[in-house]
Amino acid sequence: MVKSSFSFDITSEISPGNGARARTGRITTPHGVIETPAFIPVGTKATVKSVLPESMKDLGAQAILANAYHLYLQPGADILEEAGGLSTFMNWTGPTFTDSGGFQVLSLGVGFKKVLAMDATTFRRDDVIAHNKERLAHVDDDGVTFKSHLDGSMHRFTPEVSMQVQHKIGADIIFAFDECTTLHNTRGYQEGAIERTSAWATRCLDEHYKLTQERVKSPYQALFGVIQGAQYEDLRRMAAKDLGFKQSSGISFDGFGIGGALDKGALGQIVGWVNEELPREKPKHLLGIGAPEDLFVGVEAGIDTFDCVLASRIARTSAVYTRTGRFNISNATYKRQFVPIDDSCDCYTCTHYTRAYLHHLFRGKEILAATLATIHNERFIVGLVDQMRHSLRDGTFVELKEEFMAHYTFKPVAGH
Repeated sequence: MVKSSFSFDITSEISPGNGARARTGRITTPHGVIETPAFIPVGTKATVKSVLPESMKDLGAQAILANAYHLYLQPGADILEEAGGLSTFMNWTGPTFTDSGGFQVLSLGVGFKKVLAMDATTFRRDDVIAHNKERLAHVDDDGVTFKSHLDGSMHRFTPEVSMQVQHKIGADIIFAFDECTTLHNTRGYQEGAIERTSAWATRCLDEHYKLTQERVKSPYQALFGVIQGAQYEDLRRMAAKDLGFKQSSGISFDGFGIGGALDKGALGQIVGWVNEELPREKPKHLLGIGAPEDLFVGVEAGIDTFDCVLASRIARTSAVYTRTGRFNISNATYKRQFVPIDDSCDCYTCTHYTRAYLHHLFRGKEILAATLATIHNERFIVGLVDQMRHSLRDGTFVELKEEFMAHYTFKPVAGH
C-alpha cells in the first residue's frame, strides 16, 4: 500500500496547563495540505447548504466533510466514482473527508438528528427514541439495517459496505464504520457497542486493504478509526488502546476520530483520556463538535481537526455568531442596525451587507438570507480555529482563550 500521498507532521506542541497538550501540525493529502488545528465545514450531500464551493474556499475552509450514507442514497456512490470522485463532482479542489454512516446509527436509530452534545446526568434506557420519531436504523453484530428517510426502501450497511461506498466516493480521509451511541444508553449497552465497533474496525481494515490493492490507480485514502465509550473513562481508554494499536491485514489506522455523544461538561476530560492512550504521532479528529467554547476545549486537549453542521444549520434559522455571542438577526432589534453582523469579521457578508439587510432577507423569507448568514458563520468558526493555530505557534493561546471567553456569552442551541 502506497501511503506517500498521506502524512501527518507535528510542527509544535505546547502545554496550556492542567495537563493539556495542544499542538499544531500538517496533514498532507492527495488534494492538498491541511494546517492544523483546523475546522472542517460539513457539506453533507457534497454541498455546504446554500453556499458555493468557491465561497467556502474564499472564506478559508481547508477541507470539506461529506456524509457517506447520504451520498450512497443520493446520487449513489457509483455516480461519484464515475464523476472522478467527491472533489471533482462538487468542484472542490481541496481535501475531503467522508464519515462512515456510523452517525446515522444514532440519528436514524433514535431520532436525535444532529445532537452529539448531551447531558450525561439524565435517564438511562436502551430503547430510547426521540419524541414523534420512527426508528429507521436497527443494529446487530454484523451491521446495521437502515430504512431510507427518502423513500422507505431498506438498505444494509456492514463495515465492508461502508468501505466500498467510501472508496467509490473517493474522499482523502475516510472513517471506519462504528456504532454511535447516545449518553442515554446503559453502561451494558455501551460495552456491547464498543465490542461491535472493535470487531467492525478489524473488518474495515481488512476491506480497506483489499480495496486499496484493487484500486492501485486511485489516490491513497487515509482510514481513521473511531473511538466510542460515551462518558465512561475506562471504556474510552479501552477503546483508544484497542483501536490505537489495532492491526489487521498488516495495516493500522492512519488517524482517529473521537466519536459518539459527548457530555459537554466533560469534553476536555474525555478527549484527554483518549489522547493519553492513542499514538501521539497520528492525527486526531473530533466528530460533530463545533461550538466556539467547545473548540477551545478540544484544541487545548490536543485535537487536530473538527467537523460540525452547527454553523450552517443555525445560520438557516437566522442565528449568527459575533465576538460577544450568538443572536437571531431576524429579531426586531436589528431592523434598523446599518452595521455589519460583527465589525471585526472580514467575511464577504460583513464587508458588504448590514444587519438590517439580513433582517429584511430573513423576514422576507429570501433564499439569499441563508447564503449570507452561512458565509458569515462558517468564516467565524473557520477563522476562530485559524486564530487558535496561529496563537499556538506564537505562544499566546492561553491569552486568546481568556480574552475570547471573557467577552463571549454562549447558550445551548435548542437540541444541541
